[in-house]
Amino acid sequence: MNAAAAACAACLMIASAVTTDAPRDAVSSLAPRGTLRAAINLGNPVLAQRDAAGGALGGASVELARELGRRLGVPVELVPYDAAGKVFDALQADAWDVAFLAIDPTRAAGIAFTRPYVLIEGTYLVPDASPLRAIADVDRDGVRVAVGRGSAYDLFLTRALRRAALVRAGTSAAALDLFLADRLEVAAGVRQPLEAFARAHAGLRVLDGRFMAIEQAMGTPRGRDAGARYLDAFVADAIASGLVARALAASGQRDVTVAPARGGGGAP
Repeated sequence: MNAAAAACAACLMIASAVTTDAPRDAVSSLAPRGTLRAAINLGNPVLAQRDAAGGALGGASVELARELGRRLGVPVELVPYDAAGKVFDALQADAWDVAFLAIDPTRAAGIAFTRPYVLIEGTYLVPDASPLRAIADVDRDGVRVAVGRGSAYDLFLTRALRRAALVRAGTSAAALDLFLADRLEVAAGVRQPLEAFARAHAGLRVLDGRFMAIEQAMGTPRGRDAGARYLDAFVADAIASGLVARALAASGQRDVTVAPARGGGGAP
């Protein structure tokens, strides 16, 4: 069984007891089977975490999924994945109804994204002794950059880098292990996990600045127009009401930037 299939087999069922006044077309669009299947990307520990003791899922993504299910009046099924690329791949198998991913033009071909609800930085990790001091220094011949396959920064750097070479691992966590094991020059990722990794491993530093601003959003498969419109309005309300900020704080993610509520998402 592959990792994505194993993740789906380990889905967690969470019942929602509250029925609300969500439009029927939004409910049938987002939960056509009567259950809202929410893909949870554990590859981004800023937004989703698994409890080490009991294995329960938590974090901002989980809280948003639960609240969405409450407003729709349907139970929520959390479908965990260990990498964003695997969430996107599972789109073709109709394995989820909503997902929590970074907005990217490659993904947008199949996913209708909301406005972003969180803004995080994509940056680089290097050894202390590295001559690379700034973001712009990385794109040069002979530099190998470890990335999680299919992550937002993998997709972005695939388009942006001209001289440095990407070295892909199955997940973002595996990319950091690969960076150490193969003594690669650079690892790319989300700032907070990179900083945590540097604190746990002597002799590493995170570069100042960023190579990209990662806009984290919710999304639903394209073609679910009523659901996409409702989902974007839900995200706007979750930002304005403070739900996003509270969910981040409750999971210990206090240094994360909540996106402004203004603007529209990728809904038709």
